[in-house]
Amino acid sequence: MLRRRDMMKRYIFRLRIPILALSLYLCVSAFNVFAQETPPAPSAPRSVQIPAVKEKKLANGLTVAVVERKNVPLVTVQLLIKSGASSEESSEAGLADLTASMLTKGTKTRTATQIAEEMEFLGGAINAGAGWNNSVVTITITSDKLDQAMAIMADVVFNPAFDQKELELLKSQALDGLKFSLTQPGFLASYVATRYSFDEHPAGGTPETLRNLIQSDVAAFHLKNFTPSNGVLIFTGDISAGDAEKMGNKYFNTWKSSKIGKVRGTTDRPTMLPSKTVFNRILVIDLPNSGQASVNYGTDVIKIGRGSTQYYPSSVLNSLLGGGYSSRLNQEIRIKRGLSYGAGSSFAWRGDKSNFSTRTQTKNESAAEVVELVVAEIKRLTEGSITEAELAPRKSVLTGGFGRNLETTGGLAAAVADLYSFGIPTSELNAYMKNVNGVTDKQIRDFASANLLGGDIIIVGDYAEFKNDLAKRFPGMKIDVIKADELDLSKVNLRK
Repeated sequence: MLRRRDMMKRYIFRLRIPILALSLYLCVSAFNVFAQETPPAPSAPRSVQIPAVKEKKLANGLTVAVVERKNVPLVTVQLLIKSGASSEESSEAGLADLTASMLTKGTKTRTATQIAEEMEFLGGAINAGAGWNNSVVTITITSDKLDQAMAIMADVVFNPAFDQKELELLKSQALDGLKFSLTQPGFLASYVATRYSFDEHPAGGTPETLRNLIQSDVAAFHLKNFTPSNGVLIFTGDISAGDAEKMGNKYFNTWKSSKIGKVRGTTDRPTMLPSKTVFNRILVIDLPNSGQASVNYGTDVIKIGRGSTQYYPSSVLNSLLGGGYSSRLNQEIRIKRGLSYGAGSSFAWRGDKSNFSTRTQTKNESAAEVVELVVAEIKRLTEGSITEAELAPRKSVLTGGFGRNLETTGGLAAAVADLYSFGIPTSELNAYMKNVNGVTDKQIRDFASANLLGGDIIIVGDYAEFKNDLAKRFPGMKIDVIKADELDLSKVNLRK
């Protein structure tokens, strides 16, 4: 009996082999058939209708802005202060972010630990920080706990202790992080570009400026900039305009206005005639023994700020050039040649200008080749046509991301804050998709020709590895080389 069972098992096992082989063949064949099919065309652009922003100004000058969305019992409240790193001197680089970060590190009645624990007990979160254009304090909480969370938010805004021990700890953490980051080619290239290409200073500070900032600097920045006439209190989510106004009056009506600090802005550079060449300068930051090289292109776009009508053509341009996996830079550098894990581009917007940059990392020995590819793609934007088949998906990336970001209360609050930061009407939210989809290939080509040429190439890596190839590919071009350990952004020539 046992022998008969064993024979039956062997027979079934032998029978399975051809069946499995046949199944595998059918699966592979089916995969090949589907893989060879042309991907479906993008669907028709979808629209999104955002509830109107309701606005009320309190007696002390604080603007309260509300977007009601009651599908989820969640509320995000963001206090926007229209002062960031642009309001600090270059010798104080990092002051705005340090000040904002210190708000949640203790008040006159709560320690940093108590603030964190109380928000955690409520099931919410509180965050504070600053960028170039603004400073923000944000809470996200369920609507039934909003009253308690607002009390904590008001406390950190009005009564920061700026405790010396917490300040030293925060500075130490920032310095340690910066020390490590400055050994990374990608970070170092962007860090240098702030001064070399964009005539600014790093919003996160430099080792020298962070070490020199003291408690009185932080307190003074807070006093001058955190004032109701310089702020917008934004509510998004499960709250009515009436309730938001009541919350604003309950917790912020005693906030007194003070003289707003001076906005540094940007250097008033003379308007230059459009350049005929893609780049005018090459800067190499020599970082010996770096595992990779970072290749960046940068140029500041003068007199075209976030509120300009050119915002939309430039946004579609960026999506086309370096705004995703299927963008031109990534296609040429990663997908076709395997020279990098990724390549991208971006605009950093200001009130009166914007900073355009591309970025990628590659092997040191292929750095010069990547420079050629970046230059060629920027040049192609100014000369070559863009088919609708290429343009439509890149617009969809923008509109899809925009709509997706507005699905959360936090994303909606950030979008509203962006408009208030630059003095743009809030009705712009519902015009975004129409404006993006209306961009033409000619608008992109014209923008690129007028604004993206004449920039800088910045390479951070082991110069010995690509020195000869760079000279060969760009004969006669002056190459400025600075040793990484000799770099000093406070100096005109960037050298210690």
